[in-house]
Amino acid sequence: MAQASRFVVGSATDSPKTFPMAQTVAVVGAGVSGLTCAVLFAERGHRTVILAEEIGANTTSAAAAAMWYPYDAGPSHKTIAWALETYRTLFDLARDAHTGVSIIELRTFSRIGEIEIPPWAVPLGARQLRSEIPAAFVSGFALNVPLMDTTIYLDYLAQRFCNAGGEIYPNKCFAKLEEVDRSFGLVVHCAGIGARTLVQDSELEPHRGQVAIVRKTNLPYAVVCDDSPLTYAIPRANDCVLGGTNDLSDDRTIEPAATARIVAECSRVLGLEKSVLLAERVGLRPFRRSGVRVERAQLADGRVAIHDYGHGGSGFTLSWGCAEAVARIALEVDL
Repeated sequence: MAQASRFVVGSATDSPKTFPMAQTVAVVGAGVSGLTCAVLFAERGHRTVILAEEIGANTTSAAAAAMWYPYDAGPSHKTIAWALETYRTLFDLARDAHTGVSIIELRTFSRIGEIEIPPWAVPLGARQLRSEIPAAFVSGFALNVPLMDTTIYLDYLAQRFCNAGGEIYPNKCFAKLEEVDRSFGLVVHCAGIGARTLVQDSELEPHRGQVAIVRKTNLPYAVVCDDSPLTYAIPRANDCVLGGTNDLSDDRTIEPAATARIVAECSRVLGLEKSVLLAERVGLRPFRRSGVRVERAQLADGRVAIHDYGHGGSGFTLSWGCAEAVARIALEVDL
């Protein structure tokens, strides 16, 4: 897998360059939310750095299936608007193969009853499925959605950020946001599940997701079924992501039994043959019980912070919409 770390300007032991406070933005976190926010600020003329404990393939984002679809995040009156804004941006990015974004048909199935097309999906061209339903399911609908190949897309964002003059510093750990160098006038907080300790947010829950990555299949569309057992298959350019799990746990240890169950279930219901396992990954979806947090706050030292975390299973799906919301909040800050 390609690593975003090859784009790092500063090393793990370097201190970020300092600039006049009014011109500087520090983004804490290098997952898809942090990278997207950093791109917006850097491309809009702000001197911006990313400070993160983990980058590239070590982030939760790198373990994500990264298909656009609102999942495991709320409140819906906010998340759907952010998701649709992201949808439009990703559709534009899909015109360039170098971004790692493509458009794929997603088929959402139910095992237990008639599945309704969500109202937000109707204007996007969603259609009810009738004859194209595998025997394991009883209903479904189809919708064309963006798919981000994380082995390409995260590198694309990192490169785009660095091209705009940004710098990424790995292995930067903070006990609290006030520890970010005071030369940075604005702190954008995108630490994901790390916000539990970084800002003492007891609303955050780690929703553990394990996936199996298998050799490329001939599956022509993506499949998701939320009914137990959670099942999804997402074909990418060079492989296929099979899932999954959604357990309340912060254990990132790979469970071979879970992998075997995932591969067996996906193969059974979708008729996949000879699924050759390439890799197994575990990520912690940062689910926030009271909803995604995108808001302004004041640090103890008087500086402004803008929070952007708690996206659950919708980090990629909400990324551009939430980043634009952060940017709008920042307009109220004297940068």
